[in-house]
Amino acid sequence: MSKLLFDPQACPVESIADEGPLESTRLSAAWIRERFVNHAAWVPEVVAEPSLQDNERVPVPAAVLIPLVVHEQGATLLGGRVESRDRNAIDTALRETEEEIGLQERHIEVLGVLPDYLTATGYQVSPVVAIVHPPFVLKADAFEVAEIFEVPLAFLMDGSRHQRRSLVLPGIRRTFYAMPYEGYFIWGATAGMVRNFFHFLRA
Repeated sequence: MSKLLFDPQACPVESIADEGPLESTRLSAAWIRERFVNHAAWVPEVVAEPSLQDNERVPVPAAVLIPLVVHEQGATLLGGRVESRDRNAIDTALRETEEEIGLQERHIEVLGVLPDYLTATGYQVSPVVAIVHPPFVLKADAFEVAEIFEVPLAFLMDGSRHQRRSLVLPGIRRTFYAMPYEGYFIWGATAGMVRNFFHFLRA
């Protein structure tokens, strides 16, 4: 992983999205499951970040699991690069999740896939939304994951928690979402995909 050229937490807050929180009924597993079955019209807000790579470079396919744990806590977001043995984005997300935190597929109920998200570092990420059924045991791969944590879904699905920050790099201005939670700083591609999930649920 390349070292960041800036500290995202030091970037000033320019604005707050501030649509307010989603209704609690829309945060239940049953409601979210139904949303994927009966789609409502919606448009992703963030589809691509300003590129930090050669614009001629072909994006690398990747996938991230957005697991919604069915207890009072919220979601943990993880991702992974596609390997040749993966048949599709769902395979990638499930494989990487088990490799990185030890969460076995038998605990995971895949609901669907959100639109792809192109990161500044050249990855075309497919966000796979799933419900995770406890009890389960997690074990972090020390080479991939520094810490496993969960964030209340109600916190992430509150537009007043969605900050817009920006900075200027040589030849480029980058604006990104951030969602600080306690001692954790959710930002960039992860926050962008969470933001799109927010729009998906509020449509």
